[in-house]
Amino acid sequence: MTDLRPTRDTIPALADTLAGMSGAEIVDRALAAHGDRGAIAFSGAEDVLLIEYAAQSGRPFRVFALDTGRLHPETYDLFARVEARYRIRIEVLFPDTAAVEALVKAKGWFSFLADGHQECCGIRKVEPLRRMLGTLDGWITGQRRDQSTTRAAVPAVQIDPAFRGAGGGDLVKWNPLANTAGADVWAAIRALEVPYNTLHERGFVSIGCAPCTRPVLPNQHEREGRWWWEDAGGKECGLHKGNLR
Repeated sequence: MTDLRPTRDTIPALADTLAGMSGAEIVDRALAAHGDRGAIAFSGAEDVLLIEYAAQSGRPFRVFALDTGRLHPETYDLFARVEARYRIRIEVLFPDTAAVEALVKAKGWFSFLADGHQECCGIRKVEPLRRMLGTLDGWITGQRRDQSTTRAAVPAVQIDPAFRGAGGGDLVKWNPLANTAGADVWAAIRALEVPYNTLHERGFVSIGCAPCTRPVLPNQHEREGRWWWEDAGGKECGLHKGNLR
């Protein structure tokens, strides 16, 4: 329904309206706005909750995931369980083979430990994401403000500051869980009995590629398990690089 699709002019008022709505209501609003020109980005716990809310809405919805080639086996298992539960097929995106081969040939398997993770993430995650988003008018993410310092001002809806949509036009980015605390996300996951990555049972909180993800200790922030050799202020892979201040 294109008449419901947010624009640069209507986004500020819509953001005020969404501030008083639940995550499930915001997901429903996003699906109504974009139809099959919108999709849910799926990788972890928050995103499964978005899929659950989408299923509850009764509306058709699309889900996509980025397969970097370096994910944990448990993540692939989660993909399969989510597909089975919700009777969907996740649209899986892969990085450009030649680009991955060139990087590994030139710098080896673990260049990110010396050079920083941005180059590797750019090839394995950002480029496939840009390709996908270039076919959409809107996307739905599981970003929360309490995930990291770089996400402290994430709004419930925005014009994506980093990526363009179909035809090079504005891309609407929905963050239905922006104001939801991590503890509340997990309370909902348990109450609704939705699938989750079994790595969470072993101390993993924020889960990405296997070489760049590790468990965290009690009272450590969840993002301390990602790219732990780098400064805490830059722990974004580029998928949400518009968060950086």
